[in-house]
Amino acid sequence: MYHEDDWIQLSALQHYLFCPRQCALIHVDGLWAENRLTARGRVFHARVDSGEDEMRGDDHVVRSLNVYSREYGLSGRADVVEFKDANGNMVPYPVEYKSGMPKADECDAVQLCAQALCIEEMLGLPVPDAAIFYGKTRHRLKVVMDERLRTTTVAAIHAVHAMIEKRYFPDARYSKRCDNCSLVDLCMPRLSERKTANYIDRMYRCDEEAS
Repeated sequence: MYHEDDWIQLSALQHYLFCPRQCALIHVDGLWAENRLTARGRVFHARVDSGEDEMRGDDHVVRSLNVYSREYGLSGRADVVEFKDANGNMVPYPVEYKSGMPKADECDAVQLCAQALCIEEMLGLPVPDAAIFYGKTRHRLKVVMDERLRTTTVAAIHAVHAMIEKRYFPDARYSKRCDNCSLVDLCMPRLSERKTANYIDRMYRCDEEAS
């Protein structure tokens, strides 16, 4: 059970799985910068959040639902939760909206699973599956809340809590995904690589001169 002051944002999990250093820059150091991708996402979510709750047949659609978990120390907002009628029982079905394309990793699925954990704790109702709507494909991707995904999500939650508590900053390591990161100029991953390379080169030259 976490004290409310120690709760982390749901988005921190997505940031952590995308890049632990990005997560530290945002959630430990409080840094942020925007680029075309983050701006597109912000506008996309503004459109989603601007809608009102509605009924679709027997389903109740709730938008911008604030969610939290005391057990896992989480808080955030679910873009959409559809409460579906299943044989007289209401089953929550979270839908996360992303402006881009489906990703090769599980960072979006883990963020969605964390929403499910919050909803289950708040409402005492199981969330067996959910979906991610990707703006680029205009398609919903179903995500099953199975034990493997839940285990991965809980591990990420504990890792982010530990990072923030210890104020730990992972080293910068350049990869192609850095080019799309809005924090690349603050992180400077290429500079870090050059410093390491120069240090190794200097050490190598010193060894040669001493021999």
